[in-house]
Amino acid sequence: MRRMFHMGLPHDDVFRGEIAENIPYHRMYGKEYCLPSLLLYSPDEARRIAEAAEWVNRIYDKTLRFAQRYLPDDFFLEYLGIPASLIPTARIEVPFHGVSRQDWIVNGGRLKCIENNSDTPSGIPEAAWLSGALIEQYAEFFGNPSQGMRRSIQEAFRQLLDHYRELGLDDTIALSCYDWHMEDKYNTRYLMEAVRELGYRVIYVPLERLEIVPEDGLYADGVRIDVLYRLYPLEYLVYDREEASDFPIGEELLRLVGQGKLGLINPAQSIITQSKGFMALVWSLYERNRLTEEAIGFTLFGKEELTAIESYLLPTYFEKSVFEATGAPYVSKGYWGREGKGVTLFDSAGNKEVPSEPKGEEDPEVLDYYENQPKVYQLRCEMEAVRVPTEMGEYSGYVLTGAYVIGGRFAGLLPRIGEAVTGIWRIIVPLLLRLRRNRKWNI
Repeated sequence: MRRMFHMGLPHDDVFRGEIAENIPYHRMYGKEYCLPSLLLYSPDEARRIAEAAEWVNRIYDKTLRFAQRYLPDDFFLEYLGIPASLIPTARIEVPFHGVSRQDWIVNGGRLKCIENNSDTPSGIPEAAWLSGALIEQYAEFFGNPSQGMRRSIQEAFRQLLDHYRELGLDDTIALSCYDWHMEDKYNTRYLMEAVRELGYRVIYVPLERLEIVPEDGLYADGVRIDVLYRLYPLEYLVYDREEASDFPIGEELLRLVGQGKLGLINPAQSIITQSKGFMALVWSLYERNRLTEEAIGFTLFGKEELTAIESYLLPTYFEKSVFEATGAPYVSKGYWGREGKGVTLFDSAGNKEVPSEPKGEEDPEVLDYYENQPKVYQLRCEMEAVRVPTEMGEYSGYVLTGAYVIGGRFAGLLPRIGEAVTGIWRIIVPLLLRLRRNRKWNI
């Protein structure tokens, strides 16, 4: 069981002043969202996660280009679940996703990546800023594996903005999300300030204030926007319509991207790797790697990449018969599942396991949306158990370690603690590196 450093202070004594100003959602849904404790990772463990995360990112990037260049629209529709109106824009090749976060199970010496959020990852200020602020105030004898994350964000945005400048999109950069959603708003504003430090013309615009002029461009309060960072999922955006006029907002915005009149961060290609179907595609290509030369004229994965796939990824398929035949426990995941919704655990006998707490939203329409999506089936991996003190008493849960890959490089870590399916009722626990044994704290 992973060890922790407890500050020994009440929640409100830690999350106040500058910390509360930067992370005002340290309580959400009536519970602690961030804890006054820190999870301990060793420097070697952090190094191994960083190395593994970059390997997985390289594999995903290579598979992404394969999909964009060689797979037909029918595959995008049926096996990746990407709407037809989004496919042309998703095929546009952009150097990087921008910000992405892989979710890892770290259990002993075993590292397994179970998901990748390449479209709209959050938790950014918690990883890039909060861990460092808590270490500085309460645990100065520890190290911070995310200390370079802000610089990584700036370098990734610089490269993407250089790419868009070459396409003639070099003036106003807007960062947008729903203004009422506090967590998204502070994630977006953190990125905005990081990009503004680079000297770009940057504005924050709530989603509801964006205005589309068809065949012309995207505007906010009369200002034309060249590049849009949006903390809003593309699988929602593509279906958005103006309520009064039924104007297809999402499709028209994507049309502007396709016409070269708007750049997106994260780019539209990120929807391909966001789909859970992409995990099954990677595993299918891994199992059929020797056949790719005949199909496309070259072998897709090299020896080291095959080793990385076997080491870091889990068998994932478009149907569950493999696990039923072998009696292996597995997990079903909806293509666009978020915050645990659309995820179901099965034991070795194929029996569904009922979660011990609600997955989040109880709106039947919302749950139906996630439960009725196409599914992939992934080998189940045992998660790392942990016990943490909270205001409600000791909580026993499981650790999911988020590894940020930004601009193609590892940038930082963010652990979350929750049930066996990490849902909206999760706890953010900042982390630190144990640089040397500290006898005072017995860690």
